[in-house]
Amino acid sequence: MGPHQKITPGYAEKLCFTVTATGSYEEAAQVASRWAGGIDDATRHALVQRVGARAERPARSRYEPPPQERLARRGRTELGVIMVGGCPVRYRGAGWGKKKTQQLRVEGHELKLGLFYRHAAAARTEAGRGILSDKVGVSWQDPAMGLGQRRHWEAPREGLGRARNVRFLGDGAEWVWNLKKDRWPKALELLDFYHGSQHLWSLGRALRGETQPALSRGVKPLRHKLRRGQEQKALRQMARFRHPRGEVGEIIRREQNSFQSHAERMRYQRMARRGWPIGSGAVESACRQKQTRFKRCGQFWT
Repeated sequence: MGPHQKITPGYAEKLCFTVTATGSYEEAAQVASRWAGGIDDATRHALVQRVGARAERPARSRYEPPPQERLARRGRTELGVIMVGGCPVRYRGAGWGKKKTQQLRVEGHELKLGLFYRHAAAARTEAGRGILSDKVGVSWQDPAMGLGQRRHWEAPREGLGRARNVRFLGDGAEWVWNLKKDRWPKALELLDFYHGSQHLWSLGRALRGETQPALSRGVKPLRHKLRRGQEQKALRQMARFRHPRGEVGEIIRREQNSFQSHAERMRYQRMARRGWPIGSGAVESACRQKQTRFKRCGQFWT
């Protein structure tokens, strides 16, 4: 481009997409050079920043008026599913670039994600892989209430008010249940089965070590009870485990307390028998997509 040439809206859209689909401005320049003339990194960076800021302004005002359902003639649905999760992202801290500093050079922030879909939109491909034909997702960096505002606004637009039952699935983090209590107090809570299983394996390793098959013999029967409607038996069994002094004892005590706090969130068999989800795979998949963008090699965000 010449020094005084203007970028057309269509050309700008292509450039911005190229930047977001690649890992860096340098990679974007290499890809864009195949279909566009030479544009320096500074111009490309300024364009992306300008378009991003312009897109954020209407996004903030979007949530001020009451939400209107997107498809007003949509009928009643048996189940509405809300899933919430998060993933860590690396940011430049206040001490970034300083040789001597008491401040952190790198800070970790949690990117929080929320997903809503009507269970009627769940289907399977010919290969048996689960898909959602209609869903809406939002993401937000700290604090959690910012995510709650956006999720609480978007879900009614997609038919939350027409659901006879509402299920809320989370990974066990305290902020997840606090958010649910604040925004959807009547929804039934369910701890994601995969994350519950992870805590079982953590408990098993503290009790039996890493040696197989002793580890599996201790964990799998408990996991089976949780999955097959015997969660109260599993909880009573776990409560009887003794915790010695030291780090191992702290792990056992922590996992026992964790399962007791989730005692009413593990009705897996009841949900599965109705064909309803017991895992938050949909939001975990969304987390994975975010991480492929935000956690690339050498990337630190501002």
